[in-house]
Parts: sequence; C-alpha cells; structure tokens
Amino acid sequence: MKTHGGRGLRQCRKRFLQELCANDAVASSSTVVQVKIGVISDTHGLLRPEAEQLMAGVTQIIHAGDIGRPDVISRLSRIAPVIAIRGNVDTGASAEAFPTTVMARLGERSVFVLHDVHELDLDPVASGIDVVISGHSHQPKTETVRGVLYLNPGSAGPRRFDLPITLAILELSTTGIRPVIHDLVPRSTGSSRNGKRGRK
Repeated sequence: MKTHGGRGLRQCRKRFLQELCANDAVASSSTVVQVKIGVISDTHGLLRPEAEQLMAGVTQIIHAGDIGRPDVISRLSRIAPVIAIRGNVDTGASAEAFPTTVMARLGERSVFVLHDVHELDLDPVASGIDVVISGHSHQPKTETVRGVLYLNPGSAGPRRFDLPITLAILELSTTGIRPVIHDLVPRSTGSSRNGKRGRK
C-alpha cells in the first residue's frame, strides 16, 4: 500500500513558504517615507545650484549653521520649509533671527539640531531624541550611538582645504531612519570652481 504522507508534507511546506514570502512583500511595501529632509550646513554664503537640484522634492530642509548670508535661507525656502540655526560665523542683526539650537518633531521622530556637536549639553537618549544633526567640522559623517543617529552633512559651501563638498538626504520612515551623504562637487574640480577656501 502506497502512502502520500511525504508528498502532502512537501505541499504544505511549499504553501507555507509561499505565504511567508507574500507576507514579507506586503510588509516591505508598507514602509512609508513620512519625511524626506535635505540636510545642509556651512554654506558660508554660497548656495550651489547642485545643492538646490539635489534637494528638489524634499519635504523639509535643515540648515545646521554657518549660513553666511540671509538669502541662502530665502532661496532654500523656495524648495521646502526650512529649519535653520546660526553657527559661529553667523553674526549681526540678521543672524539673531536664528536660534543656536532647535528641537523638532518630524514625522514620528525627534530631531535635535546644533552647530558644533561638541557643545551638545544634553543626553539624547534620556531626552528621547532620535537624530542629532550638526555641522561645523566640514566633515560629513553618520554614526549611530546607543540608538541615536548622529549626522553631519559636511560643508556645502566654499571648499576648505581638501575636504569634500557635500549635503545629506535624510529619510524618516515608518520602519527606520536612512541618511545618505551626497557629493556636490568632485574633488578634482572643486578648487578651480571655488576660487578660495571657506572659513570654519
């Protein structure tokens, strides 16, 4: 007498795997980007066309200080709403309109913005902060410490020494946080385009 138990088991296993894959597909498709943020810093009065083009389509812009000239913010605001703080080179009456730090709720995430991360005087974990954004160093960097993302988009303004010219796009979704650093100008052509070095 023949038994079909083995074949039935294989068929059940096949159906189970198919359902599992289908559920995974539904889960992945349910990931929704709540906020797409253009993160820029240390423009020092120079807003490059490459930066404006790259940030087209973002829902929010964050400028982490050393703005340089007020028209940088007015031009950014044509792309999306802007959260901006002042840095160490932002002085005078126009700079007083910008705070030195900002705590913002974007999507379902808490974002803290300051110019120099070494001046951070609170515990992000205890404060419920998901992302700390800073500038000042002109060196792009992403690092996760104790579940908090530390993001420095680098400098998008005049080149300083041989440091790259960059900004970041930060996506806050229902399932996570995704930062991407973008080069605006190749290193080999940056010096001839800028003409002079930026000031930290």
